[in-house]
Amino acid sequence: MPRLLVVLAFALVAVDVFSIVDVILTERSRVRAMPKALWIIVILLLPVIGVVLWFMLGKARSARSGGTRTVAPDDDPDFLRKMRRQEEQDERIRRLEQELADLDDDDKTN
Repeated sequence: MPRLLVVLAFALVAVDVFSIVDVILTERSRVRAMPKALWIIVILLLPVIGVVLWFMLGKARSARSGGTRTVAPDDDPDFLRKMRRQEEQDERIRRLEQELADLDDDDKTN
């Protein structure tokens, strides 16, 4: 029984340390509800509840939470525009190369 308590105490301290480091390293824009310093105090004073609150309420899911979603390349208008522009440039280069080749052939025949 005492070993179990030691293991549980060690696990609790490890989770608390992990949570405090996570609070410190999280960007300020992703912290919700309270300032970072207050979150650290809550985690220290209420070890189990503080950790749960931090991960449930205090930290935004991602840096882009509520932002735009990822779009597949074939649905992205900017990507398609770039591809069209690249194809037009490639075609222009092919035409110019062909014109240069035709001019070289004309010079050799004269």
